[in-house]
Amino acid sequence: MKCVLFYHAFSSCWNNGNAHFLRGVARELHALGHEVIVHEPADGWSRLNAIKDGGEASLREVPELFRGVDVRPYDGTLDLSRALDGADLVVVHEWNTPDLVKAIGRHRIAGGRYALLFHDTHHRAVTAPRELARFDLAGYDGVLAFGEVLRQIYLKLGWTRHAFTWHEAADTALYRPLPDAAPRHDLVWVGNWGDNERSAELREYLIEPITALRLDATIYGVRYPDDALSAMQRAGIRYGGWLPAHRVPEAFAAARATVHVPRAPYAQSLPGIPTIRMFEAMACGIPVVSAPWSDVESLFPDGTYLRAANGDDMRRAFRSLLSDPELAGAVADKARRTVLARHTCRHRAQQLLDIAGTLSRGETRMSTAFAGAAS
Repeated sequence: MKCVLFYHAFSSCWNNGNAHFLRGVARELHALGHEVIVHEPADGWSRLNAIKDGGEASLREVPELFRGVDVRPYDGTLDLSRALDGADLVVVHEWNTPDLVKAIGRHRIAGGRYALLFHDTHHRAVTAPRELARFDLAGYDGVLAFGEVLRQIYLKLGWTRHAFTWHEAADTALYRPLPDAAPRHDLVWVGNWGDNERSAELREYLIEPITALRLDATIYGVRYPDDALSAMQRAGIRYGGWLPAHRVPEAFAAARATVHVPRAPYAQSLPGIPTIRMFEAMACGIPVVSAPWSDVESLFPDGTYLRAANGDDMRRAFRSLLSDPELAGAVADKARRTVLARHTCRHRAQQLLDIAGTLSRGETRMSTAFAGAAS
């Protein structure tokens, strides 16, 4: 099968957590014997910011990590007739421009003989629905939504006739324990500040507990405001800036625990959608404490992470994990086994192929077979 994927960024993960999962799926589709071609704009904002942030060396390392995936940067307008020639499955991520999304749909209507899916991994459906409604999905066979609640929104608003729940997952070829690396720090957190969607939460569940407990901690990420950087400096927290995704396993291996802090839209309006770091940290074998988040789809069984309802809970959870190696080990082990059994990019790649097969047979009636994770 020829799989053609249109991403805003594959080579760069600067402020682009989507790249982690999209890369992993491309890797697994190739490993399953399929031809995989990725189109990305050469001047994409994630790539340009990575270069500005001194990340040219890390960008050069990416092709070696994903051998067999044909990444084709383009300048200006794509020749869609050439890009889509012979395609069997086409996936268009929602970070592409509305014009490109529409043009691909029109190509499909004009006689494209491939399954065409739009992939949504954002909260705009609830925070900026008018912005998302600009996407013309005429010609698309359906939508891949990274949570059941998002799938239901697409159907309710009539943006598509067919939608499939397709959660993110861990690229376990990259995210795995590093047994030769001994933990040197109490806590690590890898995540971007964002657009104030979790500013209060990061202070309550991350910076303040670290400060109160005087933990040896490191934070990586981009777009941190000056006041947050000052608070981290006062607390003695190391700030590492941008950490490319393929170097994150080393950071997890160097710490005893990490934190899951979902952005407010996911905690409040889109329950059941964890951040990609939840899957990745668990795959790396580091115990996780989560700020408030509702696992309404039962992605993770009890005992795979600790829960904190407020800052006091977070401090207690840190104390428990850092003072009780057996507890920390049990939590991390159960979490990793859960990810390997249910939440890898191989699982999602196979699920995507199953969805494409259903579409090619004309079986577009939704069923619970595609809700939640494939196993």
